[in-house]
Amino acid sequence: MDLLDKPGRVRKGEELDLAAVDAFLKGIDPALHGEPEAGQFAGGASNLTYLLRYPGRDLILRRPPFGARAKGAHDMVREAEVQRALAPVYPTVPKVVAVCRDPAVLGCEFYVMERIAGIIPRRDLPSGLTLSVADTRRLCLNVIDKLIELHQVDPAAPGLAQLGKGEGYVRRQVEGWQERFRRARTEDVSDFAAVMAWLTERMPAGEVAIRVIHNDFRFDNVVLDAADPLTVVGVLDWEMATLGDPLMDLGGALAYWIQADDEPEFQALRRQPTHLPGMLTRDEVVAYYGERTGWRVDDFAFYMVFGLFRLAVIAQQIYQRYTQGNAANPQFATFGALVGVLERRCRAVMAAA
Repeated sequence: MDLLDKPGRVRKGEELDLAAVDAFLKGIDPALHGEPEAGQFAGGASNLTYLLRYPGRDLILRRPPFGARAKGAHDMVREAEVQRALAPVYPTVPKVVAVCRDPAVLGCEFYVMERIAGIIPRRDLPSGLTLSVADTRRLCLNVIDKLIELHQVDPAAPGLAQLGKGEGYVRRQVEGWQERFRRARTEDVSDFAAVMAWLTERMPAGEVAIRVIHNDFRFDNVVLDAADPLTVVGVLDWEMATLGDPLMDLGGALAYWIQADDEPEFQALRRQPTHLPGMLTRDEVVAYYGERTGWRVDDFAFYMVFGLFRLAVIAQQIYQRYTQGNAANPQFATFGALVGVLERRCRAVMAAA
C-alpha cells in the first residue's frame, strides 16, 4: 500500500511560473531533463510548498505566501542556509539544491531541495497505517528524540553561531510576539491583555541553555520511513530555526499537542495524531524531555502558555492576511475562531499554575 505523502493540485491564485523555475534550475543543474509537473502540498499554513516532478527526480520548492508579509518573516534564503549549516551535524534536514535571490524569476526569493519521500503524519495517520499501542508509543518517543537530538547539537558548530543572538532570547520572544499580535489583531478577536501581562510577569530571568531550536516542531513537520514508519528520516520547515532556549522550543511544540482527554473545543483544533492510544500526554512529554536532557522542567507553565500564545499570534497573522485577500486557502477563514480557542486555553493553563 502506498502511504507516501502526496501533493494535490496547485491552488488557484498560487500557481508557479514553471517555465521560469525550470530555466533557473537547469542553469544550476544542467543534468535536469524534461519538463516539470507541479503539485502543491496541503500541509502548512504559511509558506507554500510545491512538488516539482521531473522524469526520475522529485524536487521540493518553498516560497513565501503571496501578498504583504511581516518584516523578517518567510525568509526562504535564511531557511535554506539553516538547512545547509545543520546538514553536517543533524543529517535529517533535506538537502538544498538551489537558492534563488532574484525576484525576476518568481517575484520572490525561494529555494529548492531534494524531496525526502516518506510518510508525513498529519491530523490522522494515513489510511492503511495501523499501529499497536506499543508501536504508537515508540513512534512518539522517536519523534521527541529528534527534538532532543537537535537540542544536543553544539551551537558553536560551523555556520550555526550566526543563526541568532542567543542570550536574552526569552525576553525578546515575549516582547516580540506581543508586538506582532498588536500589529496583526483584527477587531473580531480578543486583545489577549491578561495573557500578555501574565507572560511578562512570569518570564524567567534567563535561558536554561542556548541551543539550536526548530521553533515549529510538530508531527506534520517530520517524515517517516515508508518501509519502517516508526523511524524518522526527515525534519522539515526550518524557517523559524534560531539559537534560543530549548524549553521555549518544547513549549511551542506542545501548543499543538492535543491529547485524548482534552475538551472538545480544543480537540477540534487537532492537526497531528497525538490523541492515539500510546501517545504520551503533554506532562509525560515534559517529564521524558527533562529526564533525557537533565534540564529542570518542574515549572513549565510559562513555556506552555508562551507556546499557546505564539501559536495564537501565528494564526492571527494568517487570519489577517486572509481578511485582506492575501491568502487563498479557504481554511484560513476559521482562524479567527481558532485564536479565541487558544486564548481560552492560555487562561486555563494560567489558572492551573
